[in-house]
Amino acid sequence: MDNLKTFFLFFLLSIIHASGYCPVSRCSINDISVRFPFRLEGQQPQYCGYPGFNLSCNNRSKAVLKLPYSGDFLVRGINYLTQQMQVYDSDNCLPKRLLSFNLSGSPFVAVAYQNYTFLSCPTQFVQSRFTTIDCLSNSTTSVLATASMSIANALSKTCGIIMTLPIPVSWPIQYDEGYSSELQDDLRLTWYSPACGDCEEQGGICGFKTNNTIETGCFKYSNTGRSANALEVLKVICLSVAVPSIVLAAGMVTFAYFFDRRPQQDRPQANHTSVTATVIPEPTISMVGLDETTIESYQKVVLGESMRLPTGPNDNTCAICLSEYSSKETLRCIPECNHCFHVECIDEWLRMNGSCPVCRNSPPPEHVGTQNV
Repeated sequence: MDNLKTFFLFFLLSIIHASGYCPVSRCSINDISVRFPFRLEGQQPQYCGYPGFNLSCNNRSKAVLKLPYSGDFLVRGINYLTQQMQVYDSDNCLPKRLLSFNLSGSPFVAVAYQNYTFLSCPTQFVQSRFTTIDCLSNSTTSVLATASMSIANALSKTCGIIMTLPIPVSWPIQYDEGYSSELQDDLRLTWYSPACGDCEEQGGICGFKTNNTIETGCFKYSNTGRSANALEVLKVICLSVAVPSIVLAAGMVTFAYFFDRRPQQDRPQANHTSVTATVIPEPTISMVGLDETTIESYQKVVLGESMRLPTGPNDNTCAICLSEYSSKETLRCIPECNHCFHVECIDEWLRMNGSCPVCRNSPPPEHVGTQNV
């Protein structure tokens, strides 16, 4: 029986793998969405991420990027369209990390670089005149960083120069603007391969063309695409139920056939009367859905700009196609449990199943209605 379970498990996983099924993941409900080319270790299969784009979750359920030569950084956001990400230091002392920052061995580069000079100055000399880096300073010595060479040269008569090096910045400072900086802004990193910006702009999502190469393709996930994706999920669910039942029924028939062919003397006897084995057929698994009238009686909700969902156990992702909701999309909510889904996803589900796909609630039809939220 254990071997049979193992076979079914690998069979189901092979179906999911072959369909390229890569759900969006998060470290927590309020954290960033992680999808291709990024992959969340422990939550998404290996084929769901491009090499070098692995993220992990820390003990505070925050997404973490590990750079080979610069250590761990927390991820504040990922823009899949512009192919940029924002990272920051968990200890709130980014300047200290910048002194030895190195992106070698990773697929990421800084959006821009600016030369900064780090200086160590007497606190009394720079106090209330310059912006100092508090996490590198103490009561007698203050550390500051400036992108102005003229200021650095002027201060070098009183302060010691720690080093001058290019610092990754969101945009370069022009014309010696400003005296000094805390350098506490998020690091803005970008990547050039895989190039998925055009695909994202067209409303698609990047992914591997096949499971054996790292060549990427663009997959469309419009409203029609979401319906197709939902159907693929339903197919996987149906296959995972139907195939084990068929194999089990075939096994019982085979056992009964060979049992009946055994020699008479090998069969169990009870009061010298032959016992005829009766094979009880495996019950047929059938899925009975709802008619269109009942489905249409369930409430529709049109999302507004606020993206506010009806009161209930909902988040901003459809539990069937695993796509995030967008404003002006139409959802349908199951009565009583208030679980909501894309209209095209839940309608296809209810035509085959008469209950909520999340909690299996089977409520009576409600008054027909559509509302904006």
